[in-house]
Amino acid sequence: MSDLDALKTEFLSAIAAASSLADLDAIRVDALGKKGRISGLLKQLGGMDPDARKQMGQDLNILKTEIAEAITTRQIVLADEAMAEKLASETVDVSMPSRPQRNGYLHPLSRTIEEISAIFADMGFTIAEGPDIEADYYNFTALNIPPEHPARQEHDTFYLQPDETGARPVLRTHTSPVQVRTMEANEPPIRIIVPGRTFRSDHDATHSPMFHQCEGLVIGPNIHMGHLKAVLIDFCRIFFGVDDLPVRFRPSYFPFTEPSAEVDIGCSREGGGLKIGAGDDWLEILGSGMVNPKVLENCGYDPEKVQGFAFGMGVERLAMLKYGIPDLRTFYDSDMRWLRHYGFVPSDVPALHTGLTG
Repeated sequence: MSDLDALKTEFLSAIAAASSLADLDAIRVDALGKKGRISGLLKQLGGMDPDARKQMGQDLNILKTEIAEAITTRQIVLADEAMAEKLASETVDVSMPSRPQRNGYLHPLSRTIEEISAIFADMGFTIAEGPDIEADYYNFTALNIPPEHPARQEHDTFYLQPDETGARPVLRTHTSPVQVRTMEANEPPIRIIVPGRTFRSDHDATHSPMFHQCEGLVIGPNIHMGHLKAVLIDFCRIFFGVDDLPVRFRPSYFPFTEPSAEVDIGCSREGGGLKIGAGDDWLEILGSGMVNPKVLENCGYDPEKVQGFAFGMGVERLAMLKYGIPDLRTFYDSDMRWLRHYGFVPSDVPALHTGLTG
């Protein structure tokens, strides 16, 4: 006991004399650490006879508790002293001007998606969403895309590891799977747009492995090509702000629409620049068509009773054309200088619930 009393006195004196938190922590390690002196005594208990081990164990635990409590008490005092010293030595000159705060800016992609959504909201469309990771069925099969189609190849599509059934999910290559999911879950009439991220194995000045699309779908009785043309002509003229913007529909092919059409808008390239509006040239901006009857059947609809049309557009492409952004890759560089140049004040963006007329 005399040895333990001496050890206790030694540590308590050292704790009381500690002048900094670092010194106090060194005492803690010396006393209670894994290789500390009290810990070393506890390891010696195994070689003692039972009665002596019991008494020594109790005494060591009491000593250990007293030392820990003394360290905690001294730690509070030293922490308060350190804070008081810091407050006394560090002052703030309240007369100095504050740091300049820069305004936040909305990314051109967010602005474009909100603007597209607002235009179609005025036409009665609602927004639908779906998963970025899709089953092969929703991304390809239900959309009448055959197994030999190039889009199913590894060099075009990002495939994930097989699931428990052996099927390989994909990062969706378009937002069209949401059209299928919406038709499976709802009865006509349907009028939706689907903005969202898509993924393809491509990367250059006009292509990105991740990009954004906005697709639209209208399903109901007696829907025809005239409805499709009216919706897209109005959209193009409102989005680009040109009331008499020339719009033409050029025959094309997509597996999920029949007939299909590319949509071109009038433009002029005089002087090496691009001006959207009246001119002697055309610029393709989106694809469209009447929903293929096979897609309707895959979704449980009777093509004899309902028809529909669909369209899809690249959000980055529309933003680049409207706001004069020359390189797609800069959208994802996270460069604040670029964002300050091309970004938008959030208050200038139309609210979805009011459209452009609210």
